[in-house]
Amino acid sequence: MKKILLSALTVGLVSLSFGHIIAAPGDADDPIITLSYIQSVLMPSITKQIEEKTAPTFIVVNVEAGKSVICEAGTELILRKGKATVISTEKGGLANVTSGVDLPDGTVLPANSLVIVPLADGRGVHADDDLILMIKGGYTVK
Repeated sequence: MKKILLSALTVGLVSLSFGHIIAAPGDADDPIITLSYIQSVLMPSITKQIEEKTAPTFIVVNVEAGKSVICEAGTELILRKGKATVISTEKGGLANVTSGVDLPDGTVLPANSLVIVPLADGRGVHADDDLILMIKGGYTVK
């Protein structure tokens, strides 16, 4: 009796295993991903997600003389052409990270220095001449 039960169990296990072995590749039981799917669907999706999560890039902004650029917190500025003065508040000025100093209100903005606006409290720069600025982050021209 034990031999019959053991034989039946062995045949059942072999049949079950054989069913998985002969499963067609690519069907619902054994999905495969092709190289064309990776290149045309998966990689563009991953690239798009990475681009959406990365930091913004610098944009070139032309500002007419007499106008002001008011920045949001964390905005980065680089003066490329013209003369501008700093607009600050009683809480402080703009951080010149190139020279490691704080630029108080009315200071001439140095050319080709990376300047960061620490708070969105009305800080920015006033254009004494026509300016070319590189800006990364939020701002408004008034």
